[in-house]
Amino acid sequence: MKKEILLLIILAALTLRLSAAYIFIPMDNTQKNHLKAYGIAFWTLQQEVEVSWLLNYKGGSFMLRHHPAIEGECVVRGVSYQIIADVQAEAILQEIADPQANMDEMRLQKAPKIAVYTPKNKLPWDDAVTLALTYAEIPYDVVYDEEVVGGALPLYDWLHLHHEDFTGQFGKFWAAYRNAPWYQEDVSTSESNARKLGFEKVSQLKLAVAGKIREFTAGGGYLFAMCSAPDSYDIALASEAIDICDVMFDGDPADADANDHLNYHNCFAFTGFSLVVNPYEYEVSNIDVTTSRKVTMANDFFTLFDFSAKWDPVPSMLTQNHEQVIKGFMGQTTAFNKNYVKSEVIIMGENKAANEVRYIHGNYGKGTWTFYGGHDPEDYQHLVGDPPTDLNLYPNSPGYRLILNNVLFPAAKKKKQKT
Repeated sequence: MKKEILLLIILAALTLRLSAAYIFIPMDNTQKNHLKAYGIAFWTLQQEVEVSWLLNYKGGSFMLRHHPAIEGECVVRGVSYQIIADVQAEAILQEIADPQANMDEMRLQKAPKIAVYTPKNKLPWDDAVTLALTYAEIPYDVVYDEEVVGGALPLYDWLHLHHEDFTGQFGKFWAAYRNAPWYQEDVSTSESNARKLGFEKVSQLKLAVAGKIREFTAGGGYLFAMCSAPDSYDIALASEAIDICDVMFDGDPADADANDHLNYHNCFAFTGFSLVVNPYEYEVSNIDVTTSRKVTMANDFFTLFDFSAKWDPVPSMLTQNHEQVIKGFMGQTTAFNKNYVKSEVIIMGENKAANEVRYIHGNYGKGTWTFYGGHDPEDYQHLVGDPPTDLNLYPNSPGYRLILNNVLFPAAKKKKQKT
C-alpha cells in the first residue's frame, strides 16, 4: 500500500513538472542574486528565446518559456527561480493587464550588441558598468577613439561611455597628479593617439569622437554614460567652436570669453551652465554638485520616480528595482544641478531636498541617452588607486540594477505610442 502511495506521489510530481511550462524569475526581495538574473535574461535572448519583462510586478520580474538549459543556467549562476504552469503564467499576465494595475508586460526579443568606450591603457580606476557586465556574464566589446573615428559604432546597439573627459582636459587631474606616472602616461598616450588619427590636439580628437557618438545616437543607438562622461560630453558639444583648454592641457591658452560663446542647443541634457576655467580646480563646470552640495554620506539618498508602466514604458523599464530609495555615491561628477537640466529631460531619480538629479533620460533623433551620476554604486567615495568593487559582496545592489536595466532596454519590442 505504501509503495502504491509513493508511486502516485511520484507520478503526480512528474505530471506537474510536465505541465510547468514557464520559468519565473522574481526580482523582489526574494531574489538571491538580482545582478546575475539580468545575465540570465540576456543569455536567454542569445538563445533566441523571448523574455517577458514584467514591469512593476515583484520588482520587475522575468518570465520565459521553460527550457532545461535555461533552468540549468539559473542553478549554476545562483539565481532564484520558480517553475510555473501555463495557467499560473496566464494568471500573472491577466493581473498585469488589468487597466487599474500599474504594471505591464514588455517583451524582450533580441540580445543587443554592446560596446564600452574605454581606454586600452590601464588607468588607476575601474568602471561600474564593466564590473556589472562582467559579473552578470553579459558579453561586450571594448572600443575607443580609433574605432569610433573609424566608424565602428553602427555595428552596435548600446554604447556605454566609461569615466571620461571629452573636453580634452584629462579629467582636470593636472593640479593634483601631474607628477604621477599614470597621469603622465595617460597624457602621452592620448596625445600620441590624437596625432595618429590626424588631430593636433586631444580636445579636437575628443570633439570628433563626441560627434560620432551623436551620430550613433541620432541613428537609433542607445547611449549610457556615468560619472564624468555625461557633463563633459555635453560640454564638448557646447564648446564645439571654442578653445576651453588652458596651456597645460593643449599648449596654448583657453578662450578668455569661452562662457559667453557656449552653444547649449548642441547639448543632450544640460543648458545655462558655466565652465570652471581655473586649471587648479578639480571641476569642469557647475553642472556637477560635488564641491557645492551640503549632503553627507549619512543622508545621501535619491528617490526613483514611479512611472506608469502602461503609458511610460521606457522610464518604467529604466527604473525597475526592488528599492525605490537608493543610497547615493560620489564620483568626479556626483549628481547634476537641477537648475541646468533641460526642461524636456525625463528625471528618473533625484534628491529633491538638495535640488540635485542623479538619473536622467532623453531622446535624440531616433535614439535615446541615459545619464547616471556618480562613479560606483557600492563604493561611496571611490578614490584614485582604490581596488575595484567585488560584486560578489553586492549581488542585490539596487544602484547596480539601474545600470543593468539600461543594458536590457534595447532588447524591448517597440510599442506604438499611446495617444
